[in-house]
Amino acid sequence: MRDVASRPEAGVGVLGSTPPRGSAIASVAMAVPERVVSNALISERLGVDEEWIAKRTGVRERRLAEPGERLTDLAAEAGAAAMARAGGEAADLDLVVVATMAPDELTPNAAPLVAGELGASGAGAFDVGAACTGFLSALSVGAAQIEAGRAETVLAIGADLLSRITDPGDRSTAGLLADGAGAALLRAAGAGRVGPVVLGADGERADLITADYAQRVIHMNGHNTFRHAVARMSEATIRALAAAGHELSDVDLFVYHQANSRIIAAVGEQLELPAERVVDYVPRFGNTSAATIPMALALAEGEGRLSEGDTVLLAAFGAGLTWGATVVEWGVPYA
Repeated sequence: MRDVASRPEAGVGVLGSTPPRGSAIASVAMAVPERVVSNALISERLGVDEEWIAKRTGVRERRLAEPGERLTDLAAEAGAAAMARAGGEAADLDLVVVATMAPDELTPNAAPLVAGELGASGAGAFDVGAACTGFLSALSVGAAQIEAGRAETVLAIGADLLSRITDPGDRSTAGLLADGAGAALLRAAGAGRVGPVVLGADGERADLITADYAQRVIHMNGHNTFRHAVARMSEATIRALAAAGHELSDVDLFVYHQANSRIIAAVGEQLELPAERVVDYVPRFGNTSAATIPMALALAEGEGRLSEGDTVLLAAFGAGLTWGATVVEWGVPYA
C-alpha cells in the first residue's frame, strides 16, 4: 500500500521561466432521475421499519432510474449543464473524463458516448474506475492535464446508476445506494485553484466491497467498511491540507463522499469539525458513488454555502480500497 500525492512544489518556475500554470473549477452541475423513492417502499421489501434505514444510513429518500434510462444520458445532462453555467461550448473541450462503476455497456466506455452526446468531437475521452473515489481521480487527471499544458478545458464527470447493481433484498445496500450524476468543468487559471490531490489504495482489503461479473450486484461488509472509511478520509483530509499549506481552521466547507450520514458525522467528530461546515445530502439523495462529490458541490452552491474565495476540502473513500482528498479554492481567476 502506498499513497501518491502531487508534490506542492511541482511546476514551480525558476528565474525567468513562465509562472506556474494552474487549474480551477469553472462550474459544477448535477442531474438525477425524476423518480423519487422513499424509505417506505424499500423498508416494506426488506421487512424493516422506515426509521431503521434512516438510523443506519441517514437516507430518507433517493433517486432511482427507470428501466429505460441510461447512465450516459444522465452524465451528458450534468456535463451540458456545467458547460452552460460557465458559458462554455462543446467545441472548447479537450478532454472528457467519466468516473463510473456502472456503465451502460462493458464497451464502449461511457466517456466517448458522453462526449458524442455533447458534440465534443475534438475531445479525447476515457473512463476512470475508482468506485466512490472516482470523481477525485477524474479531477486529479483533468487538473494535471491542464497544469501540464496538454489541455485547456476538461470536463470531469462522476456518474453511477447503482440501482442496476444493487441486490434489492440486501439490507446492507438496498436502502443506501442510489443514482445520479455530477460534473465539474475545469479550466486553466493563472493561479492554481485545485490543490495537490492525495490518492491512496489498499488492495489487500478489496474484499470489503465487491461486485463480480457473474452476479453483478454489490456486496459490502458494512461494519469494517465504516471503520476504514472514517480512518482513511480523516487521514486524507490532513494530508491534503498539509500538501496545500492549509490548516483545518482554514476550510470554509468540508465536502466528503456522501456515503452514509453516520460516516460523515464520524469523520467530523474525529477531526473536531464544526457541524455547520460539513455538508450532508445523504437524506435526500443517498449514496450515488462517484457522483456524490460533484452533486454535493452543486447543491451547496445552489444553497449559497459556497462563495468566491472559499477554501473547500473534498475527500472520498470507496471500493478497492481507494481514497483521496484535495483542497479547492472556489472561484475562477482566469489566466
